[in-house]
Amino acid sequence: MTAPHGRGLLRLAAALDQQAAFDAASYVGPAQLAERGGLDFVTLGDTFARPGPDALAVLSRVAPATRRIGLVPTVTTTHTEPFHVQAAVATLDWVSRGRAGWQLDVSTTEGEARLFGRRHAAPADALWREAGEIAEVAARLWDSWEDDAEIRDEATGRFVDRDKLHHVDFQGATFFVKGPSIVPRPPQGHPVRVVDATEGPARRVAARHADVALVRVVGPAQARTVRAELRDAAAKFGRDPDTLRVLGSLVVDLGDGERAAEPGHGGGGPRQTAQGPLYRGGPVDLAELIAAWHASEAVDGFHLTPVEPHRDLERLVNGTVALLQHRGLFRTFYPGSTLREHLGLARPANQYAVTGGAS
Repeated sequence: MTAPHGRGLLRLAAALDQQAAFDAASYVGPAQLAERGGLDFVTLGDTFARPGPDALAVLSRVAPATRRIGLVPTVTTTHTEPFHVQAAVATLDWVSRGRAGWQLDVSTTEGEARLFGRRHAAPADALWREAGEIAEVAARLWDSWEDDAEIRDEATGRFVDRDKLHHVDFQGATFFVKGPSIVPRPPQGHPVRVVDATEGPARRVAARHADVALVRVVGPAQARTVRAELRDAAAKFGRDPDTLRVLGSLVVDLGDGERAAEPGHGGGGPRQTAQGPLYRGGPVDLAELIAAWHASEAVDGFHLTPVEPHRDLERLVNGTVALLQHRGLFRTFYPGSTLREHLGLARPANQYAVTGGAS
């Protein structure tokens, strides 16, 4: 299967994070707004380090209230069972009819480790190696059901063709998974995997396993360098580098309306802060920045985190995105129904059906 549409299209995503918001319904309106703007996907962060609702459960609530936009929760791979994680992400893909993603993250603090009491905190490089193994076993478990494994033959009482279920028998450094999954193969085959590849330990995982890599950089030259490194590493892992989307991550403060961007925040590039690269200015200058970085092939698009969720997301969609659409730089409608289609990514072939792996 070929990619549904061209790889050079601008990709846009936004974060839905809200402080002290525990009602899942409060995330529905912002997701619907992002969908009206045609954004590829929205993300919702999650961590064991602070109180907050479960991101995957919240986006499962958002799924039936939206129709096209991709839904990408953060699900940590540390202190969680790989089998359960992949099943939950696969379930979100079914609930959303093929719009699920999964942002992989790790838990590095001793405080997070004490919540579970199973092991102590480990260095980031070890945890990201484990995350890579979990990304690999998740793909195998998603493939452990062939697409036509369900037969639902009422006459014989057979629900599934056992010859089309496969044991994965995966041995990682910290876990073993036999399989098969308890959830049939997701609509997308593999839900979209997203990794923040800014830090070194995560970059290898992104190059090998991610469909989307997020990078927090302050200028197009730096972004171009990181994108080239990720694409080169992907090729060394035997991947087609054109199957990896690299998005620049910016925190955006659009509270100044149409005022010109502050020095160092507009077309000259964002400013580095403790929260990441920050753009502060108007929607028009943000559109100029996005267009310039994309035209120079520094990034494939942007992942934007509003400083003030409701205000800035509205100005982003009705200002920045509308201007990009008017200029023909961003689509005005969804040509497909799945997140993979939005991103121009093919549905992966089932590795067991292709190789005839033994069950």
